Amino acid sequence: MRTDTSILVLIAGLASVFLAPAALAADTPMRKSGLWEIKSETTVDGQKMPGPMTMQMCIDQSKDDMTADSAEGQDMRKRCSKMDMKRSGNKVVIDSVCTVDKHIATGRTVITGNLVTDYRMENTTRFDPPMHGMQTTASTMTGKWIGPCKPGQKHGSVTMSGMPGMSPGGNFKMDPEMMKRMQQQYGR
Repeated sequence: MRTDTSILVLIAGLASVFLAPAALAADTPMRKSGLWEIKSETTVDGQKMPGPMTMQMCIDQSKDDMTADSAEGQDMRKRCSKMDMKRSGNKVVIDSVCTVDKHIATGRTVITGNLVTDYRMENTTRFDPPMHGMQTTASTMTGKWIGPCKPGQKHGSVTMSGMPGMSPGGNFKMDPEMMKRMQQQYGR
């Protein structure tokens, strides 16, 4: 691969966390407000990335639907020629075709669970042409509500552990402003 493994893990992991929820429609239940523990495992072009990666993310349910009327949600929809969602009971299937920095990203996301206490999300995305050396990413993510957000945290605040290159017990913290800068840099 042309890109450092830790960068690939970060890009693939963040894409899984932030692109799939961005595809949710207004009638889909949003995650309960509070602190969620999210564990993810990712493969890039069939090769398992180091992990699993664990993060804690502060969610404000009123802001969880990024496609509502926010500028970011509207921008995401403009980039997608297809955004189909089918819901049956506690299962949501999202098929999408979007343009990401001159790459066509074709994705399928399957979300199960109640989104109040837990969920499981499986996502596969193909990039044409490959993006940052990645042709296909696949991830499995489980989320569990663990309580209220910590003091000072706001919607979108993330603390990650288990990333390559970090010392044991080390954490990587990211706030929503940092996320926006990364999204711009990596062509979300």
